[in-house]
Amino acid sequence: MTAGVLLAGCDTDQVSLATNAKANQPVPPKLLAAMVEKDMDLQSPILVRLFKQEAELEVWKQTRNGQFALLKTYPICRWSGDLGPKVREGDRQAPEGFYSINPSQMNPQSAYYLSFNTGYPNAFDKALGRSGSQLMVHGDCSSRGCYAMTDEQIAEIYSLGRESFFGGQKAFQLQAYPFKMTPVNMAKHRNNPNMAFWKMIKEGYDHFEVTRQEPKVDFCEKKYVFDATKPADAKRDPVFDASAKCPAYVIPEDVASAVREKQAKDEAEYARLVAKGTPVARMNTGIDGGMNKIFAAKIPEGSTGLSEGAEGTTLQMLAMAKAPGTIPGHVNPPKPNLDAVAAAPAPQEEPVTASSAPAANTRVAAAAPAEKSGGFFSNLGRKMGLGTADTTATTTPPPPQATASVAPAATSTTPPTAASRLKAAVTRFVPGRDTSKDAAKDAPKPAVAVAKPAEPQKPQPDTRLAQTRPAMKPSASDGASDSTQLAGAAPVVQSNSFDSRFGAMK
Repeated sequence: MTAGVLLAGCDTDQVSLATNAKANQPVPPKLLAAMVEKDMDLQSPILVRLFKQEAELEVWKQTRNGQFALLKTYPICRWSGDLGPKVREGDRQAPEGFYSINPSQMNPQSAYYLSFNTGYPNAFDKALGRSGSQLMVHGDCSSRGCYAMTDEQIAEIYSLGRESFFGGQKAFQLQAYPFKMTPVNMAKHRNNPNMAFWKMIKEGYDHFEVTRQEPKVDFCEKKYVFDATKPADAKRDPVFDASAKCPAYVIPEDVASAVREKQAKDEAEYARLVAKGTPVARMNTGIDGGMNKIFAAKIPEGSTGLSEGAEGTTLQMLAMAKAPGTIPGHVNPPKPNLDAVAAAPAPQEEPVTASSAPAANTRVAAAAPAEKSGGFFSNLGRKMGLGTADTTATTTPPPPQATASVAPAATSTTPPTAASRLKAAVTRFVPGRDTSKDAAKDAPKPAVAVAKPAEPQKPQPDTRLAQTRPAMKPSASDGASDSTQLAGAAPVVQSNSFDSRFGAMK
């Protein structure tokens, strides 16, 4: 029964546009004031754009000069799937493309507060045999292939759509993109298998960008066609069929020339970025969707997932900001596939650097002669975040732990250099993730560490290293790993006197 109710929340019946108090809420005074400022009428047409990576929903509204202007941007609480179009029923993908929303698709009786159906699959999707249904924009911050907002957000968006229908708009356009179609984003995702599809829908994105008019959308030969009109010598408008050959059509020259100019600039910038070596975005296999950073900051171990946004310290700063609506307790942030994340950065680690420098560092940490001449500098190094031995552990650990530090905790026997530690912190940071577990998995580095068992009589520094590694764990609430090391440096000096540190050499 519960499953049936939830399914009904993403379904849409031929129901009246406003049949209850939720669906009849007035447009908020702040939005009314923004409309006045931007020369918009309450019941003028709207247009909606969605961006997965940025986790944002934009509502555009027609001004009195006939062009559309941005009225408000809403952070998306949750969307599911990956970057790329929906292909089949049950793939958890939120759709991408151009869709039309008419009054019958508005659902005032949704189990997810309020909702409207995206209209997926459209004629293009059907021509490719893509399947799926009941893909919605709704409240409740819970998504299984939908775009989920807070209840307060969907109430505003619903009211704007309702008023546009009352004003005579027959349907408003929904444009759903993987990200903002800028040259830098296209360069970052240039190796993505969906790039051909994204270039095709970018054509419609560019039409809207240069005209600020809702682009007319047609389909033929299993592709999108934008702003097509009949040729000058034609007696009737072209008839389009998504699966059939394209009819004769033209694009108005003023629109076509403006689009060509924009695309030429975009392609030149794209080529410059690729030539400069703009890094390719990592495939985040296994992460289910995304969440805007304003919401991720409010949830324990929150993460933006695939969304383009800062983590760590930035999320901590946003934790004090007011959330745009109520976040239900059942909301789950995007979760990474730990195996995929751990495996992906491995080729980027520099084994040459790791094997050349650590040998000297290991002698400083483990060999008595090195400590004899390096006490002052090792203390100074630890204060600067470069040291690796933490002597807050017991100064006389039992000898059997020497073998434990060589076998199970091999990664700890070879202290990382400052450069490799910084790289590891950047490439491996996942909010709320225990990197001490990854440290045991990720180290094809300890070629030098394996050679260390030749010094079993000096176990103390290795044991202490193994005990202190978990303290480098980065998390959304702890900030950067460097600050953790600096904070731990003070007790090292206070808890071990000069005599106790050099007692082994007396």
